[in-house]
Order: sequence, then C-alpha cells, then structure tokens
Amino acid sequence: MHQRKNTPLEQILLRPDTHVGSVEKHTQTLWVYEEGAMVYRPVTYVPALYNIFDEILVQAADNLQRDPSMDSLRVDIDVERCCISVYNNGNGVPIEIHQEEDLYMPEMIFGHLLTSSNYDANERKTTGVILANIFSTEFVIETADGRRQKNYKQVFSENMGKKSEPEITECEPSDNWTRVTFKPDLAKFNMTELDDDAVALMRKRVVDMAGTLGDTVKVELNGEKLSEKSFSDYVQLYIDSASKEGVELPRIYQRVNDRWEVCVSLSEGQFQQVSFVNQIATIRGGTHVDYVADQIANHVMGVVNKRNKHAS
Repeated sequence: MHQRKNTPLEQILLRPDTHVGSVEKHTQTLWVYEEGAMVYRPVTYVPALYNIFDEILVQAADNLQRDPSMDSLRVDIDVERCCISVYNNGNGVPIEIHQEEDLYMPEMIFGHLLTSSNYDANERKTTGVILANIFSTEFVIETADGRRQKNYKQVFSENMGKKSEPEITECEPSDNWTRVTFKPDLAKFNMTELDDDAVALMRKRVVDMAGTLGDTVKVELNGEKLSEKSFSDYVQLYIDSASKEGVELPRIYQRVNDRWEVCVSLSEGQFQQVSFVNQIATIRGGTHVDYVADQIANHVMGVVNKRNKHAS
C-alpha cells in the first residue's frame, strides 16, 4: 500500500494556523485609521490575512536598516481588484544566481521553499514573505539592482504552485528599489472581499510606518503622502482621538536616544499602550512597555507617598 506524502507547500496550505495564524474571523477592539484619524473600536478581521500583509510591509521597512539611503515607502491597496502593492527604494535584492540552489536570489528569498527531507510543518522555517506568496493567487516580485545594472521581474500564481521565468532587463546604476504586488487568496481566509475592517487595519499599519521610520522616509498610501513625519506627530493622532470637547490631553514626549522614543498621556479607565519594536506592532505590549510603565508608576508613587507623609 502506497501513501503519498504531502509536499511542504501542501502541508502549509493544509495547516495555515501553524504558519500564518488563524484563518477564521476574530472580533477585537483595536486602533484603526479612518478618515485621517485613529479610532479605537471593535474590528472583525482574519489574523492570517493581516499577518501576511504585515510581513510584506515590515520586510520593506526593514530595508532602512540595510540601506540608510532609503527614503521612500509606498503602499497601494486596491480593494476592487483585491490587489496590494508595497514599494521601497534603497538597495534592491542582488540579481545574481545562488550557487547551491542554482536560482536567482529574488526567487530564493520570495518564492523558494525549503526542500529538506526532514521538513516539519510544525516548525516556522519559512520566511513570512514566502508565506504571503503561498497564500496569494498572484504574487509579483520586482527589484532593481543598480550595482549590477539589472531589473528583475517574476510572477508566481496559484499559491506559489506556478511561476514564470524571470524577466531580466538593464537598468541605470542609480536604480535601486523593490516592489511586491500580491493578490491575497481570499478563499483561503474564508473571505469574499477586502472588507472595510481589513483595509482599516492595513491603513493603520502604513501610518505606523510613517510614525516610526523617521523623518527621512516619505511614506505614501494610495498615492497620498502621509503628513506624520515623526513619532511625535504619530502620537498626536492618539492624543487627538482621546481629547474631548476641544480640550487637549497633556503629553510628555521624550526621545531618549536612537533606540527609544516614549510618550505618556492620560487614558480613561485602565492602562492602554501602543508600542513598536523595529516597526513591528506589539499589540499586547511586552517587557519594553513594562520597563517604562513600571518606572513611571514607581516614581509617581514615591512622590505621592512623600506628599502624604508631609501632609500627616
């Protein structure tokens, strides 16, 4: 009796939760970006779709660490065509052949699964950008490598089951950029369209980039340049949202160093936080948030206790 073993690609498609998160709709109260403002409201979304979008976006933003000359990040979300495009300039992917795999580097990075015989679908060995490819009906990688004066374009389709031959043309030495365009396979997420909540979350993540990449990077969303040029500008979106009857909440902002920027204000009811580590949104907070919040709480308690002591 012969039993066919699933390929790594098939294993991932059969068990999406292990790799990209839940493909079922979840309702959660989150910040979204709507009509130029941050809004805190219940959102119904599919985590897996959000995650593959975020992987592509963070990958593009990360290029600033690799090449400080990067000064442009552009995101286009076409709801009618169910098509998303993310562009960044700065050094592109080297257009050269990987000696061991005999594939061009862009294909290795964006469209090549591990082929090890001991591949285990339970292990997250696949990079996020490849997972975005796998969960798309179409995925296009374009990059310009000015050093080698080459442009590269390759189209993947049917959940990375098919691929075109790379199109390689000449480019100018000054051309350096990468663009990923993909159409999420909505059926895999139990969706029929890019709904308003999904788009509002995606838009919010693009605004996150405008606030966390720094003033040297121009961020555009659907052809519109975002006005937030600093973390301080970005924080103001939340202050404006929480302020009532035209009375602005107090805020204390401090750029501690190149690695830390912190802003503290008032919130109604329980503690709220918005935080990032290397442009990744840490929705649930973490030790970095505790590190700041604990110091503030301890200092305030010290002042309060001292005043109470003097009062008595």
